Amino acid sequence: MSTTAVRTYVHRSRNSSGKLIKGKLDAPSESAALGKLRTMGLAPVAIGEWTRGTGLQREIEIPGLSKGVGLKDLAVVSRQLATMLSAGLSLLRTLTILGSQTDNKKLAGILAKVTEDVETGTAFSVALAAHPKVFPPLMINMIRAGETGGFLDSALASIATNFEKEAKLRAQIKSAMTYPVMVLLMSLVAVIAMLLFIVPVFQNMFEGLGGQLPLPTMALVVLSQNMVWALPLLLVITVAGGFWWRANKHKEAVRKLVDPVKLKMPVFGALATKIAVARFTRNFSDMIGAGVPILTALNVVGSTSGNWVLETAAHNMGESVRQGRPIAEQLAQEKVFPPMVTQMVAVGEDSGALETMLLKVSEFYDAEIEATTAALTSLIEPLLIAFLGVVVGGMIVALYMPIFNIATLVH
Repeated sequence: MSTTAVRTYVHRSRNSSGKLIKGKLDAPSESAALGKLRTMGLAPVAIGEWTRGTGLQREIEIPGLSKGVGLKDLAVVSRQLATMLSAGLSLLRTLTILGSQTDNKKLAGILAKVTEDVETGTAFSVALAAHPKVFPPLMINMIRAGETGGFLDSALASIATNFEKEAKLRAQIKSAMTYPVMVLLMSLVAVIAMLLFIVPVFQNMFEGLGGQLPLPTMALVVLSQNMVWALPLLLVITVAGGFWWRANKHKEAVRKLVDPVKLKMPVFGALATKIAVARFTRNFSDMIGAGVPILTALNVVGSTSGNWVLETAAHNMGESVRQGRPIAEQLAQEKVFPPMVTQMVAVGEDSGALETMLLKVSEFYDAEIEATTAALTSLIEPLLIAFLGVVVGGMIVALYMPIFNIATLVH
């Protein structure tokens, strides 16, 4: 067994179009590094061993703030892998090219490790599975099926399409929620500013006038007086709650309590249900189309649905299939799935077109999500403006109520 140490080399090379490219790659020697560059179709201009710098030359990574590997990164890599493999490039050369071209440093480092594993004879899916925090089970299982069936490029294309749709869905939700969140934050800042700076001024004026303050005004004065200790306490509770949530949100006991509530919330519950069902059916369709066994597919799509209710439903469906019963039979007993989904799945099982039916269901719910998101955005905007007006306007009225009685207070 070779014990040659792998070193990191920095290089400047030109690609086929003459563009100068800078990058890093791992190799046991400089000659091996040059060979890798030529394999990638690059003409080396300069190469040298990379040593970690000190001070300002050192790459700084702050835990929790350094850029991770997102869904868009995985979608781009999957699409590029599918395109290059279908064009006839070998998997090893494709991985080497992608590792040197990706802008995400973390992903580039992981792809370099995956490339080394594949180069030593490890299966691509096994090499990816060594990095479970980066590559989701959906991707690993579909690639494993593609390797086994000899259609890796098609499996990667399906993965890319899936991730692109998921990224688009997340972007829609994020866009719809940005405005409401900003308005709520603005209203909160306005209320706190009034309580801290405006109410005390009016309070001093009222005390000079004497007399009994109206109840709404008294409530504001009490809130203002207690804001000095209440605001820091609120901030501490919020920060502590955020840290607790990040540490515990994936625990089953927490998900078992929170996830069902998400699906039953007024207004937003229907949207959350549609999102979960769309994700479930789309992933299930893609995995069946890639040749993944149904029991494995159910286990994976349950864990990637993002909701404990659907994960439990997927587990129940897996048990039903294991006992020889149709999927639709157990699906009908799961309340989270609308009757239309059950009927489409039943037709798909009977006709042997389960993948197609699941895809049609996911497309239907994708359209429903888009329409619901647009409707919610249109509905929330006037409601938030009215809420902001009531809160701030109510505070102003409460402050000016004693002034309306100023004639009785001045002697």
